[in-house]
Amino acid sequence: MFVPEIRHFVPTVSIVGEDYCYPYLVDLAVNKTVGLSTKHVCVFDGTGTLLVQVIGGFWQFNKKRTMYNSFGAPIITMRRKAHQEWIVHSGERPDESNLLYTVYKPQSFQLKRKLEIFVSSNITRGNCDFRVIGSYTCQSFKVYKGETVVAEVKDSSKLKSFGKGSFQARIYPGIDYAFVVSLLLIFTEIHF
Repeated sequence: MFVPEIRHFVPTVSIVGEDYCYPYLVDLAVNKTVGLSTKHVCVFDGTGTLLVQVIGGFWQFNKKRTMYNSFGAPIITMRRKAHQEWIVHSGERPDESNLLYTVYKPQSFQLKRKLEIFVSSNITRGNCDFRVIGSYTCQSFKVYKGETVVAEVKDSSKLKSFGKGSFQARIYPGIDYAFVVSLLLIFTEIHF
């Protein structure tokens, strides 16, 4: 069994919440299924314990997705605001007071698939706080804070079948895994 090496005094990058930041490297398994009317995503740690799940309607115009903790309490709600823009709020109700971050797809032609993330405290929106850079051939990507990689997501689906997908996510010490999972969902919604 994997025993994580705990690093003391690791600075945390908490976007969704401190509860989702660990002082060690975390490997997660993400399983996505699409039914006739809903999308369902389950996130497990290395021991198979359910950490979070995301539920959303398949045919909704605004593409609302809600992330719940393992006890069923809502953590965040992701909504498509425009074709290339998503907003993420804490809890279930969107309100300016609980806005956490906004995700944009740059409009210019790119050699790789990209997203730019602006946290709510970045009022000027001059430089993005995080970037997602991914592949055109699969749903794998890396998350950057500045020039530093803080998380990696790999598409581990064996067969490309409609309605199913699996991913392996590696979250670096101190990084908010709920934030990274939300980026995975938004990345796949925008680009695939």
